[in-house]
Amino acid sequence: MRIAVAGGTGVVGSHVVEAVRANGHDAVVLSRGSGVDLITGSGLDAALAGVDAVVDTANVSTLKADAAVRFFETATGNLITAAERAGVRHVVLLSIVGVDRMPYDYYAGKIAQERVVEASPVPWTILRATQFHEFAAQLFAQAKVGPLHVAPRARVQPVAAREVGARLAALAAGPAQGRAADFAGPREERLDDMVKAYARHIGHGGWIPSVSLPGPQMKGMRSGLALPGPGALLGTQTFTESLAALG
Repeated sequence: MRIAVAGGTGVVGSHVVEAVRANGHDAVVLSRGSGVDLITGSGLDAALAGVDAVVDTANVSTLKADAAVRFFETATGNLITAAERAGVRHVVLLSIVGVDRMPYDYYAGKIAQERVVEASPVPWTILRATQFHEFAAQLFAQAKVGPLHVAPRARVQPVAAREVGARLAALAAGPAQGRAADFAGPREERLDDMVKAYARHIGHGGWIPSVSLPGPQMKGMRSGLALPGPGALLGTQTFTESLAALG
């Protein structure tokens, strides 16, 4: 089986590629480095020749709703159009648990992306996953007030990106499911505790205050809207175990 992975060099996409190959299938990486531009559509037709399934993990770094909507509608729209031309039989999209309950900022783009996939002429599967363990490191680097690192408060149930990648690879190799069961980590965590634990792990000794960030998305995450429902599938690696694996 030949499976293409949009965003195949990213945090999750690289794990999808690894899992696809470990399962004995051929993986095609769709990235600018491989000559594919999802925004213009350049290189897509050639890259999707002979492909059976596509996994879309492409991402954009923005917190602005308009920018996120434009990116995801354009990129995923071009991907699906090219997939239909190529005779691809299955498109799998990675989305986020709770986007429908918090359709703001970046999440507004993910909701728009889901709608593009749901209207696809190509059979589709959407997998919503919770935040990754790597989210703590990203926030440590980005959430700052001047020189001071801060730890945003939120209720999360983080999952290993490697396990999400393996789940996406397995879904791509099977029949389309529509909305698949959500995928989450094994237990709930406090996001601010995660950021502080990551900071300690890398040797940061400074004070990191817990803060409640403004905005409806972060308010929703503090109230538990990013947590999975009772029907979710759970991964196995805890956040503490992921830190230990960093060495």
